[in-house]
Amino acid sequence: MTLSHKFLTMVAGMAVLVAACGGPPPGSSPTAGGTDVPPAGTDVPPAGTDAPPAGTDAPTDAATDTATESAGAGELDEVSLQLQWAPQAQFAGYFAAREEGFYEAEGLDVEILDGGPEVIPQVVGSDPAGPEFTISWVPKVLEVRGNAGSDLVNIAQVFQRSGTLSVSFTDAGITSPADFADKRVGVWDFGNEYEVTAAARAEGLEEGEDYQKVIQPFDMTFLLTDQIDVAEAMIYNEYAQVLEAENPDTGQLYQPEDLNVIDYNEVGTAMLQDAIFARAAWLAEEGNEDIAERFLRASFRGWIFCRENPEQCIEHTVAAGSTLGEGHQAWMMNEINPLIWPSPGGIGQLDEDLYQQTVDIALEAGILEEPPSEDAVRTDLAEAALDGIEEDTTGEGFEKGTVDVTPGGE
Repeated sequence: MTLSHKFLTMVAGMAVLVAACGGPPPGSSPTAGGTDVPPAGTDVPPAGTDAPPAGTDAPTDAATDTATESAGAGELDEVSLQLQWAPQAQFAGYFAAREEGFYEAEGLDVEILDGGPEVIPQVVGSDPAGPEFTISWVPKVLEVRGNAGSDLVNIAQVFQRSGTLSVSFTDAGITSPADFADKRVGVWDFGNEYEVTAAARAEGLEEGEDYQKVIQPFDMTFLLTDQIDVAEAMIYNEYAQVLEAENPDTGQLYQPEDLNVIDYNEVGTAMLQDAIFARAAWLAEEGNEDIAERFLRASFRGWIFCRENPEQCIEHTVAAGSTLGEGHQAWMMNEINPLIWPSPGGIGQLDEDLYQQTVDIALEAGILEEPPSEDAVRTDLAEAALDGIEEDTTGEGFEKGTVDVTPGGE
């Protein structure tokens, strides 16, 4: 069976599973794995994008010179980037790299491909005819490498921390995974649930015996309608969706004190999430490592820009076609930055301890039958990309801001 045939078979099989789950109810917002509703259409970015203020990361002369040498006589190398989900601030750094001219400065014309409930990025990106670059979670890619012959390689670990939470109302009395016993525990499937189920196993709890695992729709309706006791959520998305909803008992928005939150970074079962992947076969072709290095440099500078200019990155995200409102994107941008910054080794560098934790959990859960090969990760391209950036690449002094919750995320 050819590699393409394997992936077509996998896509067909997973499409059946998605259909079997029924999808989100009418009027809800698909949000699995830190996702958002797919856009009805992409808005045209506003004309006359503001230039970055002095002291921010406008393209440097060095970057421009490098791009000129690489691009030749004004021609840009065309590549595509597959997002894990629909446009939202989870991907603001890539929108910024495009709109602020960082990709063009590196001699690149980057097409950003929307994800959504019918797109499995690690499968799409694994296809030999697929996009050059893919955003996905690390365990999902390790799974397709181990089970389907994918040659996707982690070339930059953008998120340094996990955004996964379990959220419940305080009257449920769930403050740790040990409290899942005899409860209805909501999770997303398709690889989004591993941190939650691993934490339950660490407490000696098995699904179906000690707790009821419920596949929740791609939103928070099951929690809000008391169909589950605790829901999986991303700190930058679904957690905010609860806070943006009206508490029927008070007529006001839900407040943080109404909720108990389990953070899997603190529990110890956090797994690495958003990373940039490329196919090994594509990287091996002449000139493509140089393209990858330039792509990473521009993308990193996009994220640096979002660290320093979050409001402009919210505008870029909304213009890219986000469906949830500007208020929700502001919350998301404020929560995404702390998942990236600080990056002690520089943005895109792999935390080896958290990578090993990710692998160990994947092995224990049966996601992997054996540890991934060493070539599942490359750090040299990200290191080379960092060498060409003059701005602060670690964000050592980064401090999280505050945003106001808006009704419905508007």
